[in-house]
Amino acid sequence: MPPVSIRPATRADVPLLLGFIRALAEYEREPQAVVATEADLDRWLFGERPAAEVVFAAIDGVDAGFALYFPNFSTWLGRPGLYLEDLFVLPEYRRRGLGRALLAHLARICIERGYGRLEWSVLDWNEPSIAFYKSLGAKAMDEWTTYRLEGEALRRLAVSPA
Repeated sequence: MPPVSIRPATRADVPLLLGFIRALAEYEREPQAVVATEADLDRWLFGERPAAEVVFAAIDGVDAGFALYFPNFSTWLGRPGLYLEDLFVLPEYRRRGLGRALLAHLARICIERGYGRLEWSVLDWNEPSIAFYKSLGAKAMDEWTTYRLEGEALRRLAVSPA
């Protein structure tokens, strides 16, 4: 099997990244949910204060997967970790080591930076990914439920009296 290479995204990769994000949304059965634009990605990933980092995985010279991640902080550990927002490999390149290479790259970043953990979420129905993550030794945090404020609910709370 050809080796997988990992490279950091550059500003020139914004159109490629947006294409991957749209493909991920299709896979997750929510294509209409992507409202991000190239300008948004450019601003928030390569602007004055980047909010996240992106790496691409390539095989045979083809960018076939990506990971988007950012630091979080564990008060219990007293140090940062990485949160993996998105990991996606194009269907025709799956089962060739790209997902594992991306996660191994992020694990190395955690170790190099002195971070305490790598975390992510997975959809309950995504059995292939769940099985893959378990094979790596990842543990489900079954007692935790993710909550989200967005849109109008977020705006309402922001303007509510203290």
